[in-house]
Amino acid sequence: MDSSLLILLVMVFAAELFAIRRNPELPLEGLKGSARLLRGVWLDLLLGFVFAGLADVLLPQPVLSRWLGSERPGQAILVGWAAGLLIPGGPYLVFPVLAGLFQKGAAPAPLITLITAKTLVSPIRMLTYEAPLLGWPLTLARFIPGVLLPPIMGVISGWLFSVFSGASP
Repeated sequence: MDSSLLILLVMVFAAELFAIRRNPELPLEGLKGSARLLRGVWLDLLLGFVFAGLADVLLPQPVLSRWLGSERPGQAILVGWAAGLLIPGGPYLVFPVLAGLFQKGAAPAPLITLITAKTLVSPIRMLTYEAPLLGWPLTLARFIPGVLLPPIMGVISGWLFSVFSGASP
């Protein structure tokens, strides 16, 4: 059992105990809420994991190493940046794919760059919600740093990953 699973189990157990103490019916209500959430996202999750599995078997190791590996960190960060700005789909697609890429040997810095670009910049969100509701000045003031920040995050986080994991930078 890995530490993240253990932490999640402790959190669920603690929340269950707190819910029971507050009202004995709350744990059942929580399970009903979980079922509603799962009904809403199960297909997205399933398709995300299927796509991640396909990416795992379709993306040869040499290609992955060339584009997202640690041999050329600058190029890998730029590839992660571009991919994060362009890749469609939400977290149900992106995170299973990134987990597969990481397990297959992609370097942490370009993956964190990709995650940062994907989460900070969303053209659909910008055009459908931000600009119409907040106006273009505020939207652009958020968008421009959001586009420029991911490579910086990639460099910093690549260094931090090496510190936390005990690997050489």
